Amino acid sequence: MVTMGDLDELALALPQATKEVSEDGRPAYLVHGKLFCLQRRRRRDAVDPVTGELFDDVLMFRVADLGVKELLLADDRGLFFTTPHFNGYPAVLLHIPDLERLDRDELADLVAEAWLTRAQKRVAKAWLAEQGVAADDAREAR
Repeated sequence: MVTMGDLDELALALPQATKEVSEDGRPAYLVHGKLFCLQRRRRRDAVDPVTGELFDDVLMFRVADLGVKELLLADDRGLFFTTPHFNGYPAVLLHIPDLERLDRDELADLVAEAWLTRAQKRVAKAWLAEQGVAADDAREAR
């Protein structure tokens, strides 16, 4: 079962990744000043259908493209979702309590893919080589 601590550890293990924390304690992970994952603030477009309350437990992960987004949204477990704010934008949302439904390898892949969308090409290529993955193979996999 993974937690926000695992997310923090995995994100910050990536080259040149940094973390910013908002005044209200919400983490955002960046590489070269570009967000690849963050905990969203309450937004009017993310409402709990049961209680009517605005969700405040939502993580946003960048994805490579809209095709990858559609694949994640089609996952049978129903973990990932989107809102009208993210229509046409390569990102998926996940409720923090649903982290426990992911295994650590799956979260690591999700975080790394998000990081790859924002990292400088030379940094990403070097990291992929360290992982034993050719940059061309990684692009084809996405």
